[in-house]
Amino acid sequence: MKYSIIVPVFNRPDEVDELLESLTHQSEKDFEVVIVEDGSQTPCEDVCKRYEHMMDIHYYYKENSGPGQSRNYGAERAKGEYLLILDSDVVLPEGYLQAVSDELSREPADAFGGPDKAHSSFTDTQKAISYSMTSFFTTGGIRGGKKKMDKFYPRSFNMGIRRDVYLRLNGFSNMRFGEDIDFSIRIFKAGCRCRLFPEAWVWHKRRTDFRKFWRQVYNSGIARINLYKKYPESLKLVHLLPMVFTMGVIGTLLLLFFGFLPYMLGTVHVFPTLGNAMAALGSIGLAGIILYTIALFIDSSRENHSVKIGLLSIRAAFTQLMGYGCGFLSAWWKRCVLGQSEFSAYNKTFYK
Repeated sequence: MKYSIIVPVFNRPDEVDELLESLTHQSEKDFEVVIVEDGSQTPCEDVCKRYEHMMDIHYYYKENSGPGQSRNYGAERAKGEYLLILDSDVVLPEGYLQAVSDELSREPADAFGGPDKAHSSFTDTQKAISYSMTSFFTTGGIRGGKKKMDKFYPRSFNMGIRRDVYLRLNGFSNMRFGEDIDFSIRIFKAGCRCRLFPEAWVWHKRRTDFRKFWRQVYNSGIARINLYKKYPESLKLVHLLPMVFTMGVIGTLLLLFFGFLPYMLGTVHVFPTLGNAMAALGSIGLAGIILYTIALFIDSSRENHSVKIGLLSIRAAFTQLMGYGCGFLSAWWKRCVLGQSEFSAYNKTFYK
């Protein structure tokens, strides 16, 4: 068997149904599906049974341990030459598996991954979040399938790896968040060949509302510091930008508040130079934020052909950058300054 598709699931039967439906339309048929139920209260076993006559599908239920350990559980039971790791909230276009096969035929790879896109059926909020996670204005486009990075680090929503390499590296670590980047780093350290497959893309729903999106990116910021403590060389300048943005926004608001406060209190004559300087610096920062917001709005509205999505993309971008930045700063203070051990937030509610 060529491919084993491994999907960890937590209370997402409807999403699993959509994913399995998309697998019935693949032109490449040499695959099995391994669904690992990670201690769900709302299991998807009945959904899986409906597809047993359409594909080689295996369903397993285990106690909750997080997505990384659930993927390892599935990998131990998989039979394919290549393991394709997917999140339950993705849907595959008809040519997904064929695109993977074409890339592997063109040039061998030990590990690989592909980008993601927003489907036309997604809600406006999901499309805005998808834009934020793939846009040049938020991530530099490196998560949108561009070939600008020196190394491509596969993410667990759309990752492929040779089964023998997966088992040799002992799969995913027990990190609750950032476990896919940790695995990708170990893949490179092992000297494996890892490539981006630009045509092997998926539709990725991501989070359905901004509260869940904040939780996701906040933990991503924490995970970046946790990864830095394990692999100091993994921290790059680009990883600091959300933190700089967050501090810039907060600093701008503070400068404006304290710069104009003397005018509101009628005490500007006490420290006139200091008040004017703070107000001026705050105004410059505010102008930069406004220009950035306008650029986001125009680009997203054009790309999504929707003014509403353009407006929602502003909120999504600020949620992403400031959520990540706050998680990053929190983890830096606790781990690098106070010397605390690895941690994460929203463990009990992140996946609900």
